[in-house]
Amino acid sequence: MEGQRYTRCPSCFQPVSSSEGGCEHLRTSRLALPLLLLPILLALASCSVIETSFSAIKTTFSAVKTSYRAVKKTVKGTIWVVRGTYHFTKETTKLVYHIGKFTFEVVRAPLDYPLIRNDIQTIDGLPVKEAIRLGRVKNAPYTVNGHHYVPMTLASAQTYEETGLASWYGEETRRQSGGYMTANGELFNPSALTAAHKYLPLPIHVQVTNLENGKSIIVRVNDRGPFPSQHNPDSGKRIIDLSRGAAEQLGFVEQGVAKVHVETIQLEEA
Repeated sequence: MEGQRYTRCPSCFQPVSSSEGGCEHLRTSRLALPLLLLPILLALASCSVIETSFSAIKTTFSAVKTSYRAVKKTVKGTIWVVRGTYHFTKETTKLVYHIGKFTFEVVRAPLDYPLIRNDIQTIDGLPVKEAIRLGRVKNAPYTVNGHHYVPMTLASAQTYEETGLASWYGEETRRQSGGYMTANGELFNPSALTAAHKYLPLPIHVQVTNLENGKSIIVRVNDRGPFPSQHNPDSGKRIIDLSRGAAEQLGFVEQGVAKVHVETIQLEEA
């Protein structure tokens, strides 16, 4: 429409018009509080078990018990302001935005790029790339090595916080040519401030504090994990997997793991 101005949502990267008042999930949250938060009391969240099987991969899925916490409380605390700009080139559109002193860049990966988490089998009952193409990722159930994961609701995510072990991943991408894709279709950058989480909606922003040295950063959660592996079954007990860039800022690259506190943050567009 002539005169219509379009921007993109800094959270989900979808185009929205100025007349619409923003992306749908942001418009609903603006009824009482800024971006991403609803002023309601939230019950303790638990993942529902979906007893089903998917023809895409001929196996029976076991439901994974969750360990995250959605705290029953009224949202309060610091409201972080988001300021963003878009950079257009012939090949891609890159969103660059700032939350406090932290800078984020978001680029959509080509669909032919391999997943950084290649053990994800289905998302929302679909082949992974098809779910990404259709935008059916945010808090859709997914399967990994025959196990069925059900992410928390958007409402539950608003008051999520948890203390546990963090690790970091993606080092192999620094030694290989070509790019990699996260579980929500973004280009994986090992130097960026990003993270993987088994149950949070994608994308979302969380504050991660290293309880061993007091360092704290904000990261964009755009991938799934960490999951148990054959060589380390206990890796699935970790609550978050960070990029190398995030682990460097938190000061635990050399040791590999650290005890951290993770909580979602409030955002408000500038």
